[in-house]
Amino acid sequence: MKPVPTQPESNGIPVHVAIIMDGNGRWAKAKGLPRAAGHAQGAEAVRRTVKAASDLGIQYLTLYGFSLENWKRPAKEIADLMGLLRLYLRKEISELHREGVRIRFIGDRSMLAADIISLIEMSEQKTRANTKLDLVIALSYGSRQEITAAVRQLVEDVAAGEISADAIDENALEGRLYTADMPDPDLIVRTSGEQRISNFLLWQSAYAEFVFTDVLWPDFSREKLEDSIEEFSRRERRYGATTA
Repeated sequence: MKPVPTQPESNGIPVHVAIIMDGNGRWAKAKGLPRAAGHAQGAEAVRRTVKAASDLGIQYLTLYGFSLENWKRPAKEIADLMGLLRLYLRKEISELHREGVRIRFIGDRSMLAADIISLIEMSEQKTRANTKLDLVIALSYGSRQEITAAVRQLVEDVAAGEISADAIDENALEGRLYTADMPDPDLIVRTSGEQRISNFLLWQSAYAEFVFTDVLWPDFSREKLEDSIEEFSRRERRYGATTA
């Protein structure tokens, strides 16, 4: 099991921030624009937030880009989102690489188009050695499915004799999650005023602090990220223990 820190953020900056990016459609509707325009502005918010996270000294930034449930959306909207993803990967990776950002993706890649998988693999390989910021994109991701897949892998490993049933513990399951080599999120932010987790990092968020903001994702800015971190820094993280 990953060690539970007593207070890893001595400077008030969380090590790992995860964001549920919500509100692109409502932003577009409020302005009388098509949903695709909201997603395009959402991509600009991603750029701003990655830059701000890197500048602030956040080590891991996980963005909930596209859930498994999002595959139920209209085909036109999915096509628009995947087109934006292709554009982002083609245009932004060189800049991210220059800025020392490592990018990686978590989720079920089997549902993605072959060219997107190739772009993902290329971007991960190109930025693998970078250390300034780990940018993690949850794409075609669902936490229940992630946990189910980890349990299935445990069952297969027991059947293969690679681990005994008695040896199964939190460490064993955690080591089979997409995030096995990452610290758990300290802070999870959700935009657009919704207050739910939406099948995102269920296992990993056991001791995370949550901040909910009414700001729609396309309007999210460095200032809003700093506001969320300020709220985080005021909280006392006891991890189930009592105060001293």
